[in-house]
Amino acid sequence: MKHRPEGVPPGELSDEDLVREVEHLHETRHETFLHGTREAFDTHTSRMLSLEYEYLRRFALALAPDPLRTRAGSRRAAVAAGRASS
Repeated sequence: MKHRPEGVPPGELSDEDLVREVEHLHETRHETFLHGTREAFDTHTSRMLSLEYEYLRRFALALAPDPLRTRAGSRRAAVAAGRASS
């Protein structure tokens, strides 16, 4: 087995492994921020970002925000509600 101190490249992870890795990094983020060394924090940040970018690449359609959570969607809903109440 190849030793990879930086972890398995995100593109080589299965979907299941990628989800698990992202969840684990989010679970450990606060502890690393508060109690880790600068090097540990920088490494954690780099790994977290690379995994998150891969996650976004694979699951972009599933991650689209609810239209009401965006300004444009909220404005459209408000305009539509105004028309409905007139």
